[in-house]
Amino acid sequence: MAASSFADGERDMEKSGMILQSSENQNPMTDPSPTPSPSATATAPALVLSNSGKKMDQAGKKKYVKQVTGRHNDTELHLAAQRGDLAAVQQILKDINSQMEGTLSGEEFEAEVAEIRASIVNEVNELGETALFTAADKGHLDVVKELLKYSSRESIAKKNRSGYDPLHIAAIQGHHGNASSPLGLAFGKMKSHKLFLLLCGIKKWLFLAAIVEVLLDHDSTLSHTFGPSNATPLVSAAMRGHTEVVNQLLSKAGNLLEISRSNHKNALHLAARQGHVDVIKALLVKDPQLARRIDKKGQTALHMAVKGQSSEVVKLLLDADPAIVMLPDKSCNTALHVATRKKRAEIVELLLSLPDTNANALTREHKTALDIAEGLPLSEESSYIKECLARRGALRANELNQPRDELRSTVTQIKNDVHIQLEQTKRTNKNVHNISKELRKLHREGINNATNSVTVVAVLFATVAFAAIFTVPGGDNNDGSAVVVGRASFKIFFIFNAIALFTSLAVVVVQITLVRGETKAEKRVVEVINKLMWLASMCTSVAFLASSYIVVGRKNQWAAELVTVVGGVIMAGVLGTMTYYVVKSKRTRSMRKRVKSARRSGSNSWHHSDFSNSEVDPIFAI
Repeated sequence: MAASSFADGERDMEKSGMILQSSENQNPMTDPSPTPSPSATATAPALVLSNSGKKMDQAGKKKYVKQVTGRHNDTELHLAAQRGDLAAVQQILKDINSQMEGTLSGEEFEAEVAEIRASIVNEVNELGETALFTAADKGHLDVVKELLKYSSRESIAKKNRSGYDPLHIAAIQGHHGNASSPLGLAFGKMKSHKLFLLLCGIKKWLFLAAIVEVLLDHDSTLSHTFGPSNATPLVSAAMRGHTEVVNQLLSKAGNLLEISRSNHKNALHLAARQGHVDVIKALLVKDPQLARRIDKKGQTALHMAVKGQSSEVVKLLLDADPAIVMLPDKSCNTALHVATRKKRAEIVELLLSLPDTNANALTREHKTALDIAEGLPLSEESSYIKECLARRGALRANELNQPRDELRSTVTQIKNDVHIQLEQTKRTNKNVHNISKELRKLHREGINNATNSVTVVAVLFATVAFAAIFTVPGGDNNDGSAVVVGRASFKIFFIFNAIALFTSLAVVVVQITLVRGETKAEKRVVEVINKLMWLASMCTSVAFLASSYIVVGRKNQWAAELVTVVGGVIMAGVLGTMTYYVVKSKRTRSMRKRVKSARRSGSNSWHHSDFSNSEVDPIFAI
């Protein structure tokens, strides 16, 4: 396979070439620009466009034209770099000088040659790879050094379509490459020989480590470039076990240890999973605390190591930090759970030999390592793992008396009880709110009924008082004046009847203009108009008593006096009693307000007011 690819490369080189074409006395607008094709030969018409579409000619000057060939539109330089043919690379770059001679001179000549050389060196194929990338990929150190002389900063850091730059690909391909140096060409006819393959493999591995060093010396910032999944060159080299590359990167940029992939796996995670002992030693020497770093799943490097086959890697990690043996991931899996699930019998035995290992630790699924082992298919490894766990006293989950489970159950029960109480409180508050709304509604209806009753009584008083002035006791003279107008009893009747009339009318006016809706405002208004009705009642009573003296005459004055005594006692008793209850009600409300205010202010004493134990029937007095 290697021989066929080498022959293909030779045929590609035969199909490609650099052509010098004169453009004097020629209209460039009429020149054809055919698409580069692998079938082009050295004698074919010159291609006037480069692979990237950049025109390389200037009016009145000769044009340096290149051709492309191969599966990926590789240039001559790509193919030479792929073979590691340093002489061919140097010849291609040297031919530029010879082909440009005679076109320019002095500084213009140097600038033109440098521009063309940079364009050819920085040219990319269909995969987005420069010749430098190809040489770094194949491990050709001498070619890399030669191309670095003419590569721009942008082309050195340029990534191919897979997202890798030359340094990254050199770090990844640390153990690959073809033997295409002078040493390899000397043994070109012995590729099947084991000794040759061994020598070439060692040589390539050393060259790739040297390539990383050369690239870092040229531009140290390349170590902080990122490939797919946010992988650094250190992560990629560690994952593939390239210890020399890892050491080179750490010596240039020690802070690369802090950078992890997008899934938060660092270089130690990936090296541990693959079992690269030397890489792990180099990483732990640089930072022993790296063993405690976790990824997005909460896994440490030990979790990754027990998935592999290397007990030595597990020992290295535990020697760096023995406490990590019981660190769980986000699913509460310890290293013992993972090793048991993967049937790593030797690693399980190693973990159980540690004093810090808890053989009865539970996962999130409430399983111990013994539960996991019993769920494995029957095999020699699973049987041995169960024996190791049994010797260490491992139990099943249902055999454990877990205080933690009891505590969790108690906490859950308390949580449920609190939730139920909160729901009951919510319903109680809702019921209290509804009751409060009903009470306010009843209160409002009571006030409305009271105001309506007061209005009816006020209208009745006004009607009686208005009619009484036109039906004066004793009759009227012909001129309309009262017969008894000169008597004191008539004057008393007239004055108090007028007061009763206007008081009643005032109450009616207030009730008509009162706006409904404000319960407190309505209550205050009712308090005022009730007092006015008291006044109207007293005035009407006095007017009646005065008119009684007129009606009975002087001979039966005793009857009027009797009526006065009876009416006075009744009115005085009623008004006095009502006044007492009104005053008592106001005092009660005032005391309640003071007690409530004291409670709100944080008083620790609990007061039971006298009125709360009073045997007096509650009376709504306004």
